[in-house]
Amino acid sequence: MHLETLQVFCDLVESGSFSAAATQNFITQSAVSQQVRALETRFDRRLVERTKGRVQPTPAGQLLYQASKDITARYRELREQLQTFGTTVSGSVRIATVHSVGLYELTEPLKSFLKAYPQVNVHLEYSRSTKIFEDVLSGRIDLGIVAYPTRRSQIAIIPFREDRLVLVCAPHHPLARRRSVALSEIDGENIVGYERDIPTRRELDRVLRRKKVTVRYVMELDNIETIKRIVEMGAGIAIVPEPTIKQEVKSRTLCALQISDETLLRPLGILHRQGRHFSPAVERFVAELQ
Repeated sequence: MHLETLQVFCDLVESGSFSAAATQNFITQSAVSQQVRALETRFDRRLVERTKGRVQPTPAGQLLYQASKDITARYRELREQLQTFGTTVSGSVRIATVHSVGLYELTEPLKSFLKAYPQVNVHLEYSRSTKIFEDVLSGRIDLGIVAYPTRRSQIAIIPFREDRLVLVCAPHHPLARRRSVALSEIDGENIVGYERDIPTRRELDRVLRRKKVTVRYVMELDNIETIKRIVEMGAGIAIVPEPTIKQEVKSRTLCALQISDETLLRPLGILHRQGRHFSPAVERFVAELQ
């Protein structure tokens, strides 16, 4: 039995999906299935079962998961500490973030980092902010990068950057010829927004309530790319981070307006578990972001 097999099993239990576990470990779904069967044969117990399309551990599987989680975590910490004695930066960096950050804030830092440290394996995944906090705390990922980071027990936050929020609309929208707009002027407008539990949406709703501005949410989505496509179709306006719409503004499929009566900034933070020892690879990656 190899440590890699235990890590695959942990990822399967945490993700509830053979395909997700395969992606996280750069192997096929078939290989995940084979490794689970090997564990079940070794321990002579059924370890997982499918419930409503999701993989769930059996009582024996839950016991193995807890033990495997401790074993793999201790091994990672040992490996990271031993790497400090070497001169070559290698190993892995596991990061989770939201789409609007990963696609538009991390591309250049990742390119520079991988060019400088080609022996480091970077695993980047997209997730919800709530799940990112959970994964940082559990040790499943090294770093999480989220918008509007909130203080939580056992989690440290390193400030990353701030993004200005702007209003975007389709080129044929009445506001398209403007360079700026006050929030009071969008009272009654149709708006395409993030889903209600997404931090950027919560902050925007708070500001609109304070300004006594009422808008009609015609669509609520969890992905910045989908929001942009719907706005391009003319379904409504949106208020989004400025870095996410630079290409659309350049190609003139969207128009961007500065918000004149309120400075809306979206703070980004790098999350890590308090007291966790950074490997040289993780340490260098954090430095690349700052």
